[in-house]
Amino acid sequence: MSKKEDEDKNRQEQIKKSGEIPKHIAIIMDGNGRWAKSKGYTRVRGHHEGVNSVREIVEASAQIGIKYLTLYTFSTENWRRPKTEVALLMKLLIKTLRRETERLHKNDVKLISTGNLKDLPEKVYQELQEGMEKTKNNKRLTLNLALSYSGRWDILNAVKKLINEKIPADKINEKVFSEHLETVNLPDPDLLIRTGGDYRISNFLLWQCAYSELYIEKKYWPDFKRELLYKAIEEYQKRERRFGMISEQIQTTNSKI
Repeated sequence: MSKKEDEDKNRQEQIKKSGEIPKHIAIIMDGNGRWAKSKGYTRVRGHHEGVNSVREIVEASAQIGIKYLTLYTFSTENWRRPKTEVALLMKLLIKTLRRETERLHKNDVKLISTGNLKDLPEKVYQELQEGMEKTKNNKRLTLNLALSYSGRWDILNAVKKLINEKIPADKINEKVFSEHLETVNLPDPDLLIRTGGDYRISNFLLWQCAYSELYIEKKYWPDFKRELLYKAIEEYQKRERRFGMISEQIQTTNSKI
């Protein structure tokens, strides 16, 4: 183990001792294009650099004990981008899935995907299915790629399922509704991180993030590496999650656990 790796391991242990590690982190990976523009590169270069951040954040998340990581990879709105950029993004996605699946498998990471996957090009869909099949029994971390996804689409899709199943209105509650969302097998995110400095959630996990802690990072996604992830977790550890209650109630509840 190198000195840098040893220091990183010690950093992780320090964070684990300082408070609760979020079980599920969701990330809006924003700023690839702006990062590239600020450096005089093409937008495609920005997306390639963004893949490097994905690799590092997945690795760090698994090491520090996060169980679920959801990455806003491609939204339904992203289909409106120039066709040339969309085509390049799809090619990059194929290349990345093909290259990274074995790495995920070796690191005991399970790959899943949330979204309207039937809209994906056939080659992308095939590579994604192969990656999910290969890693389906892994336990260390579940990596969820939100592809062709939007929160409003997810909610509307759940409503349609409820209608098709003819579930009576008086039988529909939050639990039943959540069971019809695309994220039915995932806990709601504890922490939602957005890079790039914008203060919005951009139609991402609208139902699921009702009580998520929000963390806005000014740096663009290609510059978001493990130390910035650690800082986000440390900020999360400082916050009191009340879920509509008051501090005294939370303290009483925690003392009984």
